[in-house]
Amino acid sequence: MFTRQGVILPETEIYDLLVIGGGINGAGIARDAAGRGLTVALCEMNDLASATSSASSKLIHGGLRYLEYYQFRLVREALAEREVLLHNAPHLVRPLKFVLPHVNTIRPAWLVRLGLFLYDHLGPHPSLPNSMTLNLQQDAAGRPVRGDLRKGFAYYDCWVDDARLVVQNAKSAANLGARIMTHTKLTGARRIGDRWQADLVDQRARKKLLIDARALVNAAGPWVEEVLTEIETGSTGSTGKPRQERRTILVKGSHIVVPRLHDGDFAYILQHTDRRVIFVIPYEDDYSLIGTTDVQFGGDPSTAKISTAEIDYLCEAVSAYFAQPVTPAYVRWSFAGVRPLFGDDADDPSAVTRDYLLELDTGESRTAPPLLSVFGGKITTYRRLAESAMARLQPHFPDLIGDWTASAPLPGGDLAAGGLDGLSNSLRGDYPEISAALLSGLARRHGTLAREILAGAATNRDLGRDFGAGLTEREINYLIAKEWAATADDILWRRTKCGLHLDDGQRQAVAAHLAERQSMAK
Repeated sequence: MFTRQGVILPETEIYDLLVIGGGINGAGIARDAAGRGLTVALCEMNDLASATSSASSKLIHGGLRYLEYYQFRLVREALAEREVLLHNAPHLVRPLKFVLPHVNTIRPAWLVRLGLFLYDHLGPHPSLPNSMTLNLQQDAAGRPVRGDLRKGFAYYDCWVDDARLVVQNAKSAANLGARIMTHTKLTGARRIGDRWQADLVDQRARKKLLIDARALVNAAGPWVEEVLTEIETGSTGSTGKPRQERRTILVKGSHIVVPRLHDGDFAYILQHTDRRVIFVIPYEDDYSLIGTTDVQFGGDPSTAKISTAEIDYLCEAVSAYFAQPVTPAYVRWSFAGVRPLFGDDADDPSAVTRDYLLELDTGESRTAPPLLSVFGGKITTYRRLAESAMARLQPHFPDLIGDWTASAPLPGGDLAAGGLDGLSNSLRGDYPEISAALLSGLARRHGTLAREILAGAATNRDLGRDFGAGLTEREINYLIAKEWAATADDILWRRTKCGLHLDDGQRQAVAAHLAERQSMAK
């Protein structure tokens, strides 16, 4: 049984929409659809944001380098979305200055200036300054880099807590009546009359489910092609032509995390000799996040790991600019994700478009239920992708309301004029006996919903056991009850990044606490 707006509903309910995939695109589509009045179910075979959507460079950006490939529409759309997300998720998205030390042998200064001029003018950015030229011999940004680097440029994009952005979209969808099913895998689907009948397996409860839906959305990311093999469409697709063997190119992007390389709340964007760009981003206060690579991938996306060659590549790229070389011994953590890029003819993985394609299969009869498959995309434009998905499905649901997400804050994003700093200060005033660092961490992760976790607490002890790094028993219980967290990894590396700050014993204590909870629940 589950609830929708306080009403108990049976599991056999027929849904308007079944979304397959709990990454950013699936969660965004589920939210958008539920807000338009559709009944929605979402199934994810693992945890929310457990693959590509938690392995990004943590950026909401237009994509400065995409201008070299003349992807002006994509850049314009992404630049506009920066503003939307800054206003709708200010607890998860914040402005970030990027410093580009210039090396004339890679790209001439005039080309960089032209790119930055276009970046400044392709989309409105009232919340962010224009780009500028820097003298690295005088500016603080020049201190960590090599002394012979004299000229630089600066521009602004945004940082994002990518996994939490997914979770908050899923939470918004659930608040609007959607059923979110994690650790639930699609094993088959078929058209029966005017409905889809889908076979699901709840992998934790070892329970089979049968779901009927009037439309199916395949937003499985790197597994989009595999999901299509599980679906019996009974047709050749919306074009009437046989499907190509593969519509996506799988590209692995890897990152490393090292002790903080520079002071200051700004990032670096470095031009490598192969013309790729590498980001060095302040991360979790004490660290720098370095990435990313672009390597074609042919295996199971769930097994993707950084290679020794990729670690060496990232270290060499940063060491070419910084006065203090970075070696593999610096690496404290690494992660890799597989991006499902929409296939084109580019030989270089970095040149493959980050745009998306929505393929609508309407079957062979006018009453057949539709199948919408999502190919490609990037985290910055997920909301626009969701709007486009609903536009494609609108003929099958003629009573849908119009677009609504552009002005609707995500859960916890309804901050007052003082923003995140104002919320943190307010929490300190209301909870003077609770540590400021703990309150600040809750504000960053949950926004105004931090008060739900703190309700009734007066001191740190009232929040239960402290596992370290500001992670308390009270917050863990909240993440399990309200955010679908089920494992230690869900909590330590996706709902929070506390795993980076804890030692092995502390991480094991979190896992033991969850195991004890699950044992008591049986």
